[in-house]
Amino acid sequence: MEKVKVIIWGFGAMGKGMAEMILYKKGVQIVGICDVNPKYDKMNFLDVLNVESDHEPVIIQSNIDHLLGTTEADIVLLCTDSFVKDAFDKIKKIVMSGMNCISTAEEMAYPYANEPVLSKQIDNLAKAYNVSVLGTGINPGFIMDLLVIALTGTMAEVNHIEAKRVNSLSPFGPAVMHEQGVGITIGEFHKRVMDKKLAGHVGFKESIYMISDALGVKLEGFNQQMEPIITNVDRKSTYGEALEGTLAGINMTGQGLVNGDVFIDMYHPQQIEPEMEGTQTGDYINIEGIPNIHMAITPEIQGGIGTVAMCVNMIPHVINAKPGLKTMIDLPVPRAILGDMRDLID
Repeated sequence: MEKVKVIIWGFGAMGKGMAEMILYKKGVQIVGICDVNPKYDKMNFLDVLNVESDHEPVIIQSNIDHLLGTTEADIVLLCTDSFVKDAFDKIKKIVMSGMNCISTAEEMAYPYANEPVLSKQIDNLAKAYNVSVLGTGINPGFIMDLLVIALTGTMAEVNHIEAKRVNSLSPFGPAVMHEQGVGITIGEFHKRVMDKKLAGHVGFKESIYMISDALGVKLEGFNQQMEPIITNVDRKSTYGEALEGTLAGINMTGQGLVNGDVFIDMYHPQQIEPEMEGTQTGDYINIEGIPNIHMAITPEIQGGIGTVAMCVNMIPHVINAKPGLKTMIDLPVPRAILGDMRDLID
């Protein structure tokens, strides 16, 4: 069997991370990369990564139509956008090229929550072209939804769910820095909130709806709030910078309501370089029921490598899936692939 052929669309922090991970995996190869950054155009991706490898050269292209039209691939890793409406046309191109797709867009983790009409269109299109589409990542896609769902499998009753992720934004790229308002003033924060131009964490609604649908619970309402995290020291990460007195990130909270009460609580403070002011990262899940469950992972499961690994490790499961739009509750449990990826392909 030939190696699994992968195209990467978007060569920012996540796309580069996926390329590096694939270099060290068996039975899989990169056959194409697309990015609109002019400094990468016509460069060998190995030179951009600055790594030595026996992987054959792949020249980065800026024209996705040409790449999809001239390259045979099993799957495209789409590392752009956060919202379904922004990713839709790209997913459509991929699907109509007869290729499976994994998207890092946060809303794609459970797109029915915010975009039911577009979700149905993606599902119908994928079925028509006999391919599968999945959105995933570390969160949403695992920590605050799939892991919660898995833990409830050991319970007879579930009365209340609390998921909290205290994490660092430092591994993420410019798009996330913009969404989280890193480096803006408190005045800019309030203006962007008022103008509805500050996303903060994208994914609470997706995670809450994924959990409720998986458990067979009908939500009556969803709420979320955001507050600025102001830094008292200058902070700098690879893709973001926050001077003293500006935003290092955003503290998001969200609630899912059932029968007039809060059934799901979510807490998600995110910032660059949190350790600089003594904030320790971690992932925490508390579920009240029979029995009660309390889980803590400290420090956090790192968001950068976590998202990269989730996408790469789900490749064979998406290829094997029945055609259509899938979510993480439709597919096998994610796991590290230590052997040859081809052995997992049906």
